[in-house]
This record gives sequence, C-alpha cells and structure tokens, in this order.
Amino acid sequence: MGFENTEQALRFRMERQRILTRENPPAVHAVIHEAALHMRFGSPQTMREQLLRLIELARLPHVTIQVYPFSAQAHAALSGHFVHIVPGSSELSTVVLEQPTGARYLSERTQLRRYGEMFDRLVENALTPVDVSLAPEAHSVKDSLGLIQHLLYTL
Repeated sequence: MGFENTEQALRFRMERQRILTRENPPAVHAVIHEAALHMRFGSPQTMREQLLRLIELARLPHVTIQVYPFSAQAHAALSGHFVHIVPGSSELSTVVLEQPTGARYLSERTQLRRYGEMFDRLVENALTPVDVSLAPEAHSVKDSLGLIQHLLYTL
C-alpha cells in the first residue's frame, strides 16, 4: 500500500489504531527498536505525545509492547519491520512487509515459520514489556517502560 504523502499515511495508521479499542480487539504484541523511538517526527511535543500514546496502549490488557534496545544483540529481523498476523485460523496467517513502494504479503508455511521464529528471538532479546501496573520502584533497572520514560525526560 503506497501513500502519496505523510498526512495520508498518518491518517491510515490512526484509523488502524482504533481497532485496539473496539469490542473484541485483537491481541497485539509489538517489539519496537529503540532507534524508532529516537527518530524525530515533528516537534518535541509531538514526540512526547507519541511516547505517551505507547504507554497508554500498553495499559490495554490485550496489548504488549517491548523495546529492543541498542545494547541487545543485532538480529536479522532488525533489517526491516514486519507484521505477523496470526488469526484464530492458522490458514489465514500472513506476514506483511510494508515498504515505500507498497506492501508484500507472505503466506507460505515456511515463510510464516521463519518470521515467527524471528519474532520469538526479538521478544527474547528485547527489554521486558511495558508494565504500568507496577510501582516505579518495582521496575527493573532496564525495562521498556524505563527506556520510554527516559526518552520522555530528554524531550
């Protein structure tokens, strides 16, 4: 799916996020590379709002967000982003590779298995998920929420 401009891409992504707050929302597990959190898209206030939105989404019981820190081992899955969709019926599983020229959809069993394994490795090497239910002193020294809060502090 190609977008003519940034505004069109933003509208699409905002609409897609509304799915997370509908009745019977899907379970979502996102691993976000720390580099993506440092990228400046707009003003410091815009960046602050985006980081706070991540924390807000992590409060939803069906959403898990982890940060893959710069300090973690490099992995092949970091060469580009992908979405691995695993619905109730495994025959409908799909990997979506969004690229500037459009999206590619992968559905071969071998491809799905390889992307599933890559995602599992990312989860394993990422910081622990954002958990806003814990008191601040209960957080480990390095966790996803702590890193996001650090970035908020620098804005």
